[in-house]
Amino acid sequence: MTSMESGRAPAGPRKNSRARVRVAACTALALAAGTLLSAPAAGAERSPAPHRDLLRPASDARLPGIAPLRAEARPAAPAARAAAAPAAPRSDVDGDGLSDMIVQDANGVVQVSTGTTAHPLVHDDGQGSPYQVYKDVFTAAGLRTDGPVHFTLSASGRLSAYANDLHQPARFWSGGGWQIYNKVLSPGDLTGDGAGDVLARTFAGELYLYPGTPGGDEPLGGRVLVGGGWNQFDQLAATNDVDGDGVGDLYARNTAGELYFYKGTGEAARPFAGKVLVGSGWNMFNTLFGVDDLDADGRADLLARTVSGTLYRYSATGTGGFGPRVQIDTGWNAVNQFANAGNVSNWGKEDLAALDTRGTLWWYLDRNNGTFTAREQVSDTGGWQGATIAVSSSLDDDSYPEILQLRDGSLYNYGVDGSAYRIGGGWGVYGVVAGPGDLSGDGKGDLVARDGSGTLYLYRGNGLGTGFAAKQRIGTGWGQFNALLGAGDLSGDGRADLLARGADGRLWLYEGTGSAAAPFRAKKLIGSGWGSFTALAVPGDMTGDGRADLVVRGGDGTLHRYDSDGRGNFKPRVSLGGGWNTYAGLH
Repeated sequence: MTSMESGRAPAGPRKNSRARVRVAACTALALAAGTLLSAPAAGAERSPAPHRDLLRPASDARLPGIAPLRAEARPAAPAARAAAAPAAPRSDVDGDGLSDMIVQDANGVVQVSTGTTAHPLVHDDGQGSPYQVYKDVFTAAGLRTDGPVHFTLSASGRLSAYANDLHQPARFWSGGGWQIYNKVLSPGDLTGDGAGDVLARTFAGELYLYPGTPGGDEPLGGRVLVGGGWNQFDQLAATNDVDGDGVGDLYARNTAGELYFYKGTGEAARPFAGKVLVGSGWNMFNTLFGVDDLDADGRADLLARTVSGTLYRYSATGTGGFGPRVQIDTGWNAVNQFANAGNVSNWGKEDLAALDTRGTLWWYLDRNNGTFTAREQVSDTGGWQGATIAVSSSLDDDSYPEILQLRDGSLYNYGVDGSAYRIGGGWGVYGVVAGPGDLSGDGKGDLVARDGSGTLYLYRGNGLGTGFAAKQRIGTGWGQFNALLGAGDLSGDGRADLLARGADGRLWLYEGTGSAAAPFRAKKLIGSGWGSFTALAVPGDMTGDGRADLVVRGGDGTLHRYDSDGRGNFKPRVSLGGGWNTYAGLH
């Protein structure tokens, strides 16, 4: 291959038709190889679009108005709190003494519910595109006098801090390099100085404490190692102070569903006492998180959401345990990410594309409860006849999947603005292209491509979806597989992984390492008998637990879902209905 010339210039801000649409409407919603570069010369040859543009579904057709948190789920007034008030609320946006609910909704918009109103909480960070979607959002108290500090974490690893405002917090600090962690959160004040602190866990399971620094230009001090082995937990739920001593506490859940309580000590060198088992069965929930004290008893509480979207409150007893759970509401599957949530955030793809036998492209949106919305036609009838496509995890900062097309040796990306952005030529040597996500550890989406000899290459993305660094040879022998696919984390560590099906029907998992030099670990056998399926696709996380899932089509046209168990295997399959043999391909 030779150097690649670009197509047209990258588009400006995306149209409304490119807005993220992932979750259907819910009732009573509480919140609801060669060098591939983006472009040399301005006079580079411009190729016509190989197929017609795509029309994305409109977001306002999917989401109803956002309603505030139900009144009975909140204390009547700050005066109803216990006399000895513990830690300060972490997300009291409106200054009434109560923490408010902050979420990232189905379109990637940060929203706040104060109990009486609910509206977008705009984070104007000056970084990325207007459609940037954050991997995580959390808050901390005691760092400024004007209210809690809001933190956002971008996919590329930029942590930003914002001064409090009811509508548009202003960024006052930002720092990069946080993509080395798979979870960043604030359990409250862990050092006993009244300022909220931050915890960050590496992919290898090392947990670090970043002490809060009140009043300074930088909100966090240098990190202190808490200890290793924290990768045994798939959820780290930051609840704030649950026992009334003014120090933040932490809950941790493993994939077996056991929940443990870590009492805060107030000492930076040893912020937690030994873990105490709370109970089992907690894997019925896909997300655990805290909004501090919701029942006005002076102790922070734990909230838990099921896959179906039902939200429960567990009131703390003051010793690490809980009283009987109370159902808050249903329909909370429409929330993409809760602030201070314990899960490792999924990012980059939560949709399924289907190309029918006539060449019409259809789109299915993930409801975040294990099911899809009704399909929507996103191309002209027959307009994509003969197209060779791949739907990859997001290659830019909007978390929306990219529709890639190989045509006449060129690679096109419809994810840039819905029309064919020509990345370059020379791609005709590849029979398979897949986009599992970030494979190199820099926070930017990447591609893998296999040529006719069975050699696999890595193309590191530029973070814009418009080009790639020089290809890197991963290895040979990949011709033994008749399917290569991936979109996110299957093994539970937060790294993007790759699935490979052999001609003998065996399915293998290649866990991501985060290193471009060797992006995959040795393959792990998932099981045999997968050759009976006529199509396999990875829609991303369908169940709201942060782990990527798999859908397969049987010979009779029935679609099945296999949920990741967080240990590199799948749970028993769930049927999603028949009639899927109308499609030539699922992506």
